[in-house]
Amino acid sequence: MSKIGLLGGSFNPAHGGHRAISLFALRALGLDQVWWLVSPGNPLKPARGMAPLPARLARARQVARRAPIRASAIERQLGTRYTVDSVGALARRYPRHDFIWLMGADNLAQFGAWRDWRGIARQMSIAVIARPGYDGDAHGSAAMSWLRRFVRSPRQSRDWTTWRPPALVLLRFRPDPRSATLLRQADPLWHREYEDTRVRDPLTRRLVV
Repeated sequence: MSKIGLLGGSFNPAHGGHRAISLFALRALGLDQVWWLVSPGNPLKPARGMAPLPARLARARQVARRAPIRASAIERQLGTRYTVDSVGALARRYPRHDFIWLMGADNLAQFGAWRDWRGIARQMSIAVIARPGYDGDAHGSAAMSWLRRFVRSPRQSRDWTTWRPPALVLLRFRPDPRSATLLRQADPLWHREYEDTRVRDPLTRRLVV
């Protein structure tokens, strides 16, 4: 069984902060790989300002190069829009993999707004990586009030494959101030660099257009 961490998001654009938390999670959880699920369209984010999927995937693959990170747009082929559907489809498609969902504390703060978030937690364990400025909101969130009873000690983090979901581990990570929002503000047309790039998805082996 391969141990895979799943980090979902718009990656608009991917940046060194995504890479840093992925490599941290890989070490802390004893993962074989981290898969970045580059979303075709995040239901909680406006379509305006969202770069084309091929450009976001091309940038993500560039940021992930020479690391055990695979950036994929597999959700487009799966036909899933919501995380609860994606994690179920991936578990069925890859029965020889053990999956754990990765998220920053900023996502935990609004996890309660995700479709069937309890269903996500019941399907696979979750690892939350600290993000500067978000820990207070995350720990006080409605979702956390339900998840708190399922929190595991970070000292047990490498044993996550033996956990029965729901299970949540909170991982401390040195603050990383980088964000996609700041990068878009500095360069709103960042994606033009990738307009002519042809990208083949590493999981589906299909060209993403």
